[in-house]
Amino acid sequence: MSFTLQVNDGIAAIGRDAWDASATPTGDPFVSYDFLHACEASGSAVPSQGWAARHLSLHDDDGAVIGVMPLYLKGHSQGEYVFDHNWADAYQRAGGRYYPKLLGAVPFTPATGPRFLHSPGTEAATVREALLQGALTLVERLGISSLHVNFPIEPEWRAMTQAGLLPRRDIQFIWRNEGYQTFDDFLAALSSNRRKTIRRERREAQAGLDIRVLTGADITEAHWDAFFAFYMDTGDRKWGRPYLTRDFFARVGASMADRIALVMAFRDETPIAGALNFIGREALYGRQWGALEEVPFLHFELCYYQAIDFAIARGLARVEAGAQGEHKIARGYLPSPVYSAHWIADPALRDPVARYLDNERPAVEAEMDAMTADLSPYRKG
Repeated sequence: MSFTLQVNDGIAAIGRDAWDASATPTGDPFVSYDFLHACEASGSAVPSQGWAARHLSLHDDDGAVIGVMPLYLKGHSQGEYVFDHNWADAYQRAGGRYYPKLLGAVPFTPATGPRFLHSPGTEAATVREALLQGALTLVERLGISSLHVNFPIEPEWRAMTQAGLLPRRDIQFIWRNEGYQTFDDFLAALSSNRRKTIRRERREAQAGLDIRVLTGADITEAHWDAFFAFYMDTGDRKWGRPYLTRDFFARVGASMADRIALVMAFRDETPIAGALNFIGREALYGRQWGALEEVPFLHFELCYYQAIDFAIARGLARVEAGAQGEHKIARGYLPSPVYSAHWIADPALRDPVARYLDNERPAVEAEMDAMTADLSPYRKG
């Protein structure tokens, strides 16, 4: 079979049916047409914001799309959560041009998921190889510095390493469902001190509040208005410029409501805080959070404990609560590896980056092992 590879300057050019034929079988909400289209159509991930879509579509002899890859020409490294700013600074000080670069990832979403999507009945490895070669060829034809694939699943990461990309590992904190039927079952797996602490945190966070988990038709535009206010307040304080527009939340609310769990805290019917989660086939993915009122432990309640409750009720295997946050360990979220892979065209940059990553990998592994051994809240044995 021969293939044709096409570069698309927006996901709409491929279309929902063609894209989702490859994306839907993954069960990952973030590689769905609806999520990526919301990022682009809302003005959140667009060229003026440094995100120029260059999505790849792989076509068979009949012109049917048999594979896709989310791909962006990036004018900066913001909203990626895999940090290469030092590489960019060093290259530019040496007279090179690091930006634009090519990024295979989901905008603003540090969640592990497939990056090479194939339709049912096609060979995953064959499609992956064709899409990866297409991305590398695009780097060459555009004369740009590099290709970066962030948060791929481990088999993709290993395949890219074998293909010559530089492998990188980092750490996230993930809660795993060991067959718990209730939140108390989860607590029973913890040490006595941690059980007492979590129960106290939940009592204090919930006092005087009405906490609701909304999904599907229960989520209204009024809820999104409130949540956007939380998001903007937190984003202004933490990042200086929040990435997502109000229209983004309207779009995912309209097209993905059944794949969303919106946790909201109300005081006397007035919403004061919220946490946004997306529901996958096997996992609940925590994304944004915000609050307009300081309440002790409310962040832990909305983002971590309510997520665990929801995952147990839905029979989900894990909760992925996003990037960073060693404090998550005490709440049952243990260190887990996440991956990225990097192709750098110029040997003058590639070689020192390769040496840096060779030194970084054992340090990351040692840190993950030490945190698990020293900080785990679970009962020994």
